[in-house]
Amino acid sequence: MPAHPSLPLPATSVGVPSGPGDPSLHLWAEGISFSYPDRQVLTDVSLVVPAGRPTGLLGENGSGKSTLLRILAGQLPPEAGDSRVPGPVGVLHQELPFAATATLQDVLADALERARRLERELIAAGEALADPDPHSEQDDVSLGKEAVRRYDALLAEATLADVWNAERRAEEVLMGLGLGAVDPATALGRISGGQRERLALAHLLIARPTSWLLDEPTNHLDDDGAAYLASAIAAHPGPVLIASHDRAFLDDATLAQLDLDPAESPAAAEPGGLTAYTGGFSDYLEARFDARDRWEHRFRTEQEELKVLRRAVEDSATVGHEGAAPRTEARASKKFYADRNATVVSRRLRESRARLAQLEQDQVRKPPAELHLTHLPAAPGGSRGGVQLALSEVAVEGRLAPTSFSLSAGERLLITGANGSGKSTLLETIAGRLGPTSGTVDRPRGLRIGHLGQDDQAIPGRTVGAHLRAAAGFAPGEEDAVPELFGLVHPRDLGRPLELLSRGQLRRVMLAAVLLDPPELLVLDEPTNHLALVTATRLEAALAQWEGTVLIASHDRWLRSRWEGEVLEIGG
Repeated sequence: MPAHPSLPLPATSVGVPSGPGDPSLHLWAEGISFSYPDRQVLTDVSLVVPAGRPTGLLGENGSGKSTLLRILAGQLPPEAGDSRVPGPVGVLHQELPFAATATLQDVLADALERARRLERELIAAGEALADPDPHSEQDDVSLGKEAVRRYDALLAEATLADVWNAERRAEEVLMGLGLGAVDPATALGRISGGQRERLALAHLLIARPTSWLLDEPTNHLDDDGAAYLASAIAAHPGPVLIASHDRAFLDDATLAQLDLDPAESPAAAEPGGLTAYTGGFSDYLEARFDARDRWEHRFRTEQEELKVLRRAVEDSATVGHEGAAPRTEARASKKFYADRNATVVSRRLRESRARLAQLEQDQVRKPPAELHLTHLPAAPGGSRGGVQLALSEVAVEGRLAPTSFSLSAGERLLITGANGSGKSTLLETIAGRLGPTSGTVDRPRGLRIGHLGQDDQAIPGRTVGAHLRAAAGFAPGEEDAVPELFGLVHPRDLGRPLELLSRGQLRRVMLAAVLLDPPELLVLDEPTNHLALVTATRLEAALAQWEGTVLIASHDRWLRSRWEGEVLEIGG
């Protein structure tokens, strides 16, 4: 990644307004472009993330958020453009770069290594400042200036890294992220995947690099953990850029948003860049919907005017007012009116041509069809009130404590609980994918259940189209048939292998497959995970209007705070 620390911030960069932080610590990028062999993902992206102003990075699934973070982290060279990210740069790794035999204590020691090194170097620099090296070939004045410069630079770096509070911070971070009870001697291979991901986040917070690039940092965090992370971000003096599907967290932790989705732009210009918004996610959502409405209205208005102007120019032989007969009673009056009409027509034609040329040059690009859930299929049966699902003391040994509830047709139930409380296990049991150790699950014979698992995997060798056609029950000979996509899948992706999709794109395909066999009962495990934020919001609105029965397990605070059905907390 090209880096030019001596360069000033580019005045032309698109980004959020500078915050109260040190301008020398601002993160910036200008003109970043990148493409994969099958598609362009970033085009002429410029941004500024001011120090002290945490910023969300938003965009549709596949818009290039993770790619941009990798470029800023120096892990991926851009095809064009330049960037400056004040170092050291902290990147949240989904997997810790430690062997399974390494212990929690090993991870903590590695996270604290920089703070301990800076403290040693600062002490040495202080001693050199007080007692210059008598054997140096430099004169005393030069030696003193160099010692002062060295000490000041180390002091500034140590202050930014909060070196003197590193040990205490390590304890606070482990407690804040729910890792305080883990024995420091425990090997990483013996803790859960969720704990390892939280430990990766803890490593970053303890090490406290200058710039933070966080990709889905709240995965596997409960409410208290997310609140702790938000407070840590608010206290960090350097730039923080966050790509997340956690809408409530973005509301709590960020002060600005950068959106990679297409925005209103001239049709003559190459599409690309991003759009900056101030405020939290709620502010962004309102502003983004308003901007989209204005864009669509402007495009429709311009296209209607273009049709009128083109028709007027083509119909240049029209004289006077359309449909009006010439006012001629004598030869002289005929010539008078003909001359006057010719002048009027000529002036109108010139004006129409000028306006047409200007509008064709300035017209906005057609808004791309937004990929979001357009509708849910009608629920079969349609009867409301009868008990559709009844659980009595259902338990799975080691995974789910005894749980009982009943659900009538048309009702909505939200299952909540801490990580490991058994939410996914409960839903798998209801869907019939897992048998209970004890208790009973009663459901009407033939009940059509649509189950979306939390971690549904891609089937190797299968394309998107083949998967959806199989879900829709198409015959083997209907390879070219296009099933209902519900606005969740781009038609151009039907030929793509499932393994090449991003997690968000695969999530859309799996949801579309569930809907293709219209269910009476929707059983959704973390349905908003990995979905673009606008798509998740529209999915929730569609579920609220659906006439079928809905059972959802979710830790999504945004969804939970707006839920209008029944709520069942499991796991104590």
